[in-house]
Amino acid sequence: MTDAAPELSRATGIRAFVTHPIVLAVAFVGTNVLLAFIGLTAWGLPLGDVTLVYKFWMEQAFQNGFWVGIDSVWVYPILAILPMIGATALGFDLYAVTWLWIVGILNAVAFGVLIGWGRRRDRSVAAWWWIAFLLCLGPIAVGRIDSITVPVAIVAMLVVVARPLLGGALLAVAAWIKVWPAALVLACVIALRERARVVLGAVLVTLVVLLGAIALGGGGSVLSFVTEQTGRGLQVEAPVSTIWMWMARAEVPGSLVYYDDDILTFQVLGPGSSAAAAIMTPLMAVAVAIVALLMIRAVRAGAHPSDLLAPGSLALVTALIAFNKVGSPQFVAWFAVPIIVGLVAHASGIGRSFAVPATLAVIIAALTQLIYPYFYGWLLALDVPMLSVITARNVLYFVVLGWAIHAIVTSTREARTSTEVALQRPSTLAGVVLADKE
Repeated sequence: MTDAAPELSRATGIRAFVTHPIVLAVAFVGTNVLLAFIGLTAWGLPLGDVTLVYKFWMEQAFQNGFWVGIDSVWVYPILAILPMIGATALGFDLYAVTWLWIVGILNAVAFGVLIGWGRRRDRSVAAWWWIAFLLCLGPIAVGRIDSITVPVAIVAMLVVVARPLLGGALLAVAAWIKVWPAALVLACVIALRERARVVLGAVLVTLVVLLGAIALGGGGSVLSFVTEQTGRGLQVEAPVSTIWMWMARAEVPGSLVYYDDDILTFQVLGPGSSAAAAIMTPLMAVAVAIVALLMIRAVRAGAHPSDLLAPGSLALVTALIAFNKVGSPQFVAWFAVPIIVGLVAHASGIGRSFAVPATLAVIIAALTQLIYPYFYGWLLALDVPMLSVITARNVLYFVVLGWAIHAIVTSTREARTSTEVALQRPSTLAGVVLADKE
């Protein structure tokens, strides 16, 4: 016992250090500063969308009076224009720097909510995981419009149980910036008992957005983002494109990588690729519908929200990635939201372990950073090692999806345990949210 005392004391000291809010805050801020520096200086143009596309759209708007999404159709929902406008605050010469400040502030707010502004040391595992995930994903984590939606969605999912109206509203705001958080709305509507208030929050925001767009003269194009992506081909990084990338490497007649001047991205062609591009969006919709039906079945079978919300969110988000004909690297950032929710729930003792998907997501992020921005040129050149990297990354998407679906299907087995926990706690999911009604 005497010999064990110093070891126990040392372990306690280490735990106190790594869970200290100041240590967590310094590590998170340092991570964001590092990612910003890499984004501004690394080769491969990691901030290309920000400096070449978003900035161009804003120059058109402020110098020529032509606003995308209002005066023309647009690939993004209309609220995506707000952070792009915000990045002009210090002038166009500092557009990228201002963008990084906006992302950093939003990330800091979400991190503060995650750790309860220093009051929730039990969430340190989730906090350190997010730090590691950002480092592994690299500058793409702060250099796309998705970088705006992720922290907003994290806050929304951390408060949605205690404040469903607010959570639904925040998720709707995120979805009107980039569509993917709509999957989180669906997960909440199915899994949570206060689903009506979630829907109400989302509907109120949607009505405000639609009325605002109409008032600004963009009523005819406000929903154009729904159809603008449907006619595109297979992007080289999409999971389904892996088949044709290897075919192009093997020099199968008609197989090649090319640059699409309309979509502004590299795509792949080959025997059957056009048919695959045509069916991927319907197939993605079917995958989402199957996951939703499995969640509904689990709810009817007695699954508790604490066992269903995080796995269901993860499955829906992963389905959007795995069956997408677009494989943009920033999609990986979406994993942060459901996995943080899962880690927080487990740390609170009311959800299953999320160690497996959390580990897989970090690996996926690291492989993605290898692909973009550093060795993207090698991928386009059909270099075998890089083809192997992207193949492994794309296979892991389906491994994560399989884990999440298994967690949904087996959630009813956890129902009895969750019920016992509920009898011991005044609010079973209160530990998941920061904003408990204290």
